[in-house]
Amino acid sequence: MTTIAYQLYCSRKFPPVSATLKMLANTGYTAVEGYGGLFDDVDGLAAAMAENGLSMPSSHIGLDMVEGDPARTLEIVKKLGIEKVIVPHIAPDQRPSDAAGWAAFATRVAEAGKPFLDAGLVYGWHNHDFELVELDDGQTPLDHLAGQDGISLELDLGWVRIAGKDPASKIRKYGKSLTAVHVKDIAPKGECADEDGWADVGHGIMDWPKINEALAKVGVTHLVAEHDNPNDDARFAKRSLESIKAF
Repeated sequence: MTTIAYQLYCSRKFPPVSATLKMLANTGYTAVEGYGGLFDDVDGLAAAMAENGLSMPSSHIGLDMVEGDPARTLEIVKKLGIEKVIVPHIAPDQRPSDAAGWAAFATRVAEAGKPFLDAGLVYGWHNHDFELVELDDGQTPLDHLAGQDGISLELDLGWVRIAGKDPASKIRKYGKSLTAVHVKDIAPKGECADEDGWADVGHGIMDWPKINEALAKVGVTHLVAEHDNPNDDARFAKRSLESIKAF
């Protein structure tokens, strides 16, 4: 069965989160994906999710939390029913500059995931475009991360396209490592400038028939709708869910 979730980061500019959860439930979502900025009131978030019949099968959790305080992170994960812990990003000033650096970083990320794997959870990495730049060894940072035992991938299809790569081919390449994908769309050139060039899912340039064929072939059934800067999160949520269901 396919899970269609909504990344709550999309609605960070439309507080409070309790109103967002109600909107999503009314729109027809049954699952959401969390992110670190929501964890100041875990009990309140858990209660609001339960009130609206929503689950949180996955969440973005920063490497600082995963690596620096795994015990607290596991407490949060347990309270919210999270099954997949996804490290979402590394700041530009912390990124390695060569293959050796990325190989060492991938080892570090894998080491940080051991407490979560030991707890029976999925542990993974979410990409942007910089992980798809070729390094001096002919591989990419994402190749190094995917090559580590214990690191699954949540492939962000929008950022793959921004990097100039074909999402369907990357789905096929990393198929064994994929635990989920971020389903996002890109507006035609010159459009949606007030939304940083992103579009509602199904309303941009992404080749969804080709992408969905690849997803079906590798067996990915966890889809997370995302838009990095919608000016109307309810519109994005509604239109994107309609598109994904129509796929």
